[in-house]
Amino acid sequence: AAPAAAPVAATPAPAAAAPAAAAPAATVASAGGEALYKQACTVCHAAGVAGAPKFGDKAAWAPRVALGLDGLTASAIKGKNAMPPKGGSTASDADIKAAVQYMLAAVK
Repeated sequence: AAPAAAPVAATPAPAAAAPAAAAPAATVASAGGEALYKQACTVCHAAGVAGAPKFGDKAAWAPRVALGLDGLTASAIKGKNAMPPKGGSTASDADIKAAVQYMLAAVK
């Protein structure tokens, strides 16, 4: 009887794992990029490491704002200067764009 219970318990586990895997992506999107910023971007953008413009620093972001959302997103996806592609994350392009939007909102 015990071996029969084990396969039944194993069957719901993968189904339960799928929604949990989708939750982080949904969280990033619903948080408007804040979650990804806190996970990957803050490492450099909070302190201005290697010339990264500090979060919320309007003067540092001014020349970058002129590039627009699409230009900044493209730079973030490809990498720029010391910043690796996607800030070293494995985030989707849409999540990178959401994080860029989040950072831009702090300087507008």
